[in-house]
Amino acid sequence: MAESGSPFLFWFSFFCLLHSLPVYYSISPPPRFPSSLISPEEKVSLAARQNLLYRTKYFTQILDHFNYYPKSYDTFQQRYLINDTFWGGAKSNAPIFVYTGNEGNIEWFAQNTGFLYETAPHFKALIIFIEHRFYGKSIPFGGKKDVAYSNATTLGYLSSTQALADYASLIIDLKKNLTATDSPVVVFGGSYGGMLAAWFRLKYPHVTIGALASSSPILNFENITSPYSFNNIVTKDFRSESESCYKVIKGSWQQIEDTANQPGGIELLRKSFRICKNHFTGYDLEGWLETAYIYTAMTDYPTPSNFLSPMPAYPVKQMCKAIDDPATGNDTFAKLFGAATVYYNYTGTATCFDPNDNSDPHDLGGWQWQACTEMIMPTSGNNEESIFPPSEWRYQGRVSYCEGAYGVEPRPNWITTEFGGHDIKRVLRRYGSNIIFFNGLRDPWSGGGVLSNISESIVAIVAKEGAHHVDLRFKTSEDPEWLKDVRKQEIGIIAKWISEYYHDLALDLLS
Repeated sequence: MAESGSPFLFWFSFFCLLHSLPVYYSISPPPRFPSSLISPEEKVSLAARQNLLYRTKYFTQILDHFNYYPKSYDTFQQRYLINDTFWGGAKSNAPIFVYTGNEGNIEWFAQNTGFLYETAPHFKALIIFIEHRFYGKSIPFGGKKDVAYSNATTLGYLSSTQALADYASLIIDLKKNLTATDSPVVVFGGSYGGMLAAWFRLKYPHVTIGALASSSPILNFENITSPYSFNNIVTKDFRSESESCYKVIKGSWQQIEDTANQPGGIELLRKSFRICKNHFTGYDLEGWLETAYIYTAMTDYPTPSNFLSPMPAYPVKQMCKAIDDPATGNDTFAKLFGAATVYYNYTGTATCFDPNDNSDPHDLGGWQWQACTEMIMPTSGNNEESIFPPSEWRYQGRVSYCEGAYGVEPRPNWITTEFGGHDIKRVLRRYGSNIIFFNGLRDPWSGGGVLSNISESIVAIVAKEGAHHVDLRFKTSEDPEWLKDVRKQEIGIIAKWISEYYHDLALDLLS
């Protein structure tokens, strides 16, 4: 059977339609958050890596932390992964590193967040990855996803605040069971998980001494970050590699639309882009291409990766190289197809592609609910210079979809009400402490990140050539010096937090 391109297409194509195809605003679901849900690296098989990296355990978690209705006391089994290989033990108050799980199966995070495993030996740390409620195998209502996802009444228990309370409850109980109540906890996260890590430090400072929040766009909310920021960065990424590459992509959308509307045009597009024998439209193809450009920009890593899909080092450069290939002459579709294969078929195993692939093999479906309730992150604006067709962020389109899908209206101001964001420097300078915000400026989400120091202990590490939470990836022999320096800075700051904690603990024991 012919293989289609990307298993993530359902997520990505909807995301792209919301970016540049206004005709779909009232009927398309909101985007799922671009996360680090990744396949295992090719050099280590899935089974082998799982056996080496963690053991699976479950914690009996309460359904509702914030109410006292009888239903609130229902429980579910929350999955967490543990590695105690390097732990110095409770008697020495050795630290505990906790990854605050994102919107998906926790195993992908655990298999690809190499920074924790490579840093833990230095600190003799215990490693924990906690799965976010309603994702992976951490499903309430008896573990039955069809029940948990059935309507707004059950999905109403899926929120960032409930997830943070889950993490606090699990960590406190785990420390008690390990007789490790004095072991310091440092939390880590990337993307949405990074947002959770930062918020966890602010909301539960008695549970964690600090947080590393990588590529966490905590400012990407209404009236803080421009809705044009995201695609401006995607545009900049491609334009910085090649002006001609940028112009070919920018000028291609109308050509695709015109071709699709001509007699025989769909078949011409099918042949040009090797689309499988299924129905598709010009809009579907545009979404498929936009997906490739956006996520290649996000994961524009300096080394080969098997992240969202297998790709070479510096994949944006490779896309532009394909577009600028003289062998394609003036054939725009040949240029675009060559670029798309960098993302969808770098291994050369796919024989055709399905722009309408709606599979969800990585348990990402819950994000649609979160994007309909609290995670209202405007990213779809495109100005005249954008690599994508001009468009505006339309909040009303989100409202229309969410009311139709769930019977709920989004709360666009809830996140900033609950966690803050406006005037963040002035507020956190007097309130927060011990947070590292890493951002790579080639990551489109960096526009909604914290890019400058807030205080001596709330610091921003910014890498001009960095991509989406590249600092958390497994290190390789090909890592550039700037990436090594980023990780060195992060380790040094974490070491300071832990040292200060031990100093304070010693004083408490003497008093």
